[in-house]
Amino acid sequence: MAIPRQYLRLRTVLFAVVLTAGVVWFVSNWPSKIVIPHAFGHGSLEPFTGPATSQTLDLAKSQQRFWQQLHELVERHGPQAMPIVEYEKAPTEGFDPKDSHPLQNYLAVDLDDVSGIKIAHARFLAALTDDPLAFRVPYRPGTRGIVSTAGGAYLPVLVISLRMLRRTGSTLPMEVFLADEDEYEQEICDQVLPELNAQCVVLSQILTASPAKIEKYQFKPFAMLFSSFEEILFLDADAFPLQKPDQLLFDTEPFRTTGLVTWPDFWRLSVSPLFYEITGVEAPLRNLRQSTESGEVLLSKKTHGQTLLLVTYYNYWGPGYYYPLLSQGAAGEGDKETFVAAATVLRAPFYQVSERLVALGHRKSQEGGLAGSAMAQFNPVEDYQLHENGQSRLRGDEATQPGVFFIHANFPKFNPATIFDKHEVNPAFTDEGDYTRAWTIPEDVVGRYSENEDVEKAFWSEVKWTACELEDKFITWRDRPRGSICDGVVKYWQHVFE
Repeated sequence: MAIPRQYLRLRTVLFAVVLTAGVVWFVSNWPSKIVIPHAFGHGSLEPFTGPATSQTLDLAKSQQRFWQQLHELVERHGPQAMPIVEYEKAPTEGFDPKDSHPLQNYLAVDLDDVSGIKIAHARFLAALTDDPLAFRVPYRPGTRGIVSTAGGAYLPVLVISLRMLRRTGSTLPMEVFLADEDEYEQEICDQVLPELNAQCVVLSQILTASPAKIEKYQFKPFAMLFSSFEEILFLDADAFPLQKPDQLLFDTEPFRTTGLVTWPDFWRLSVSPLFYEITGVEAPLRNLRQSTESGEVLLSKKTHGQTLLLVTYYNYWGPGYYYPLLSQGAAGEGDKETFVAAATVLRAPFYQVSERLVALGHRKSQEGGLAGSAMAQFNPVEDYQLHENGQSRLRGDEATQPGVFFIHANFPKFNPATIFDKHEVNPAFTDEGDYTRAWTIPEDVVGRYSENEDVEKAFWSEVKWTACELEDKFITWRDRPRGSICDGVVKYWQHVFE
């Protein structure tokens, strides 16, 4: 029996209404939470705008497919051993270039477990190297940008650092990775960050293709792995450059030759010799180089795709296996040693800045010493030039110190809502409780990087802007009395800078 024409028309109209509503919902909800933005050029700063494009959707799908394959491989070749959870901690000791002793083992791991980790590592490595095209890291060719991780109380800190980046004149786009949708703050991600050429990316929406438990200290390599950029400058949420990094870092040595640049930590290497037995690499002496501080990492996914995949493996199995093997409980145990370790195992080129990082702070008036709240990392281009000229300040050669390139304001976090609370180190107060500048020593380092601009004053001006302009924006600030965060920073600013 034929269907009456009026029913056909009604069904068509209903279908069109439902389809239109679905498209409207999709466009309004998708872009802000999973779009991976285009990389802008080096011209004027432009905000991220517009709905999802076929390019962004294709990349998101390819990332999910890629993670499904990689996750299956990582799980299949997981360490066949008991987790390393109880062990004597290695001492946290400063780097000594004259200490040529062998690395010391502090881990109690039986031979069967060492063998189980070694076999799994070899099989994972073989799967990567035998067919490199099967696990090609997705990215947009020819792009470069900044990658960071944030969320919760770290979002205000990220905004301050991002505004400091923009003060250098940098137009590099930024991708800010959040753990899940609970960390997605609509006003910040949809309004504030796009105006600064930055975009939120929700990591869980990629990992949902093959769910895995990833903790905070494992996020960094996953953010780099799923960034859309070919060339990445990773910055912790509390780190910012003092110079424009756009061409200076990416288009010069050592990055052009090596594709991977890292910066040092204070401490000597504390890698267990067992790691080198597991990976089949000859164990170095303790003075080969300093340990690594991963608040800043420069990496090309084109040349170091396999390195990044091995870094991901080390971090996925990090808490029970590779973190203890690479640090043995010394200060900062976590992702920081995995970048150089992976490059070393793959015999891939990298350059670690040799200039020692410097702690920044102010003098303690009661017991003396330093109330340190930040770290200064140095210019890799100038450091590399010294290296090429056969000079090493680390080994004692007389040479001009490279300029400070990054400040990592790491302890405590300069969150305007909490920076004036009592901390183990109180950067805004003297021992007597009076206001003070946070970074006044060492005078020679502070004096050099502040020759052209009062960097600390500029930093606090961004703290003040964030506190006063965005006080009602951040979810983590909503339990604070209205106006109290702005008032606290303004009071400090007037006493110290006016």
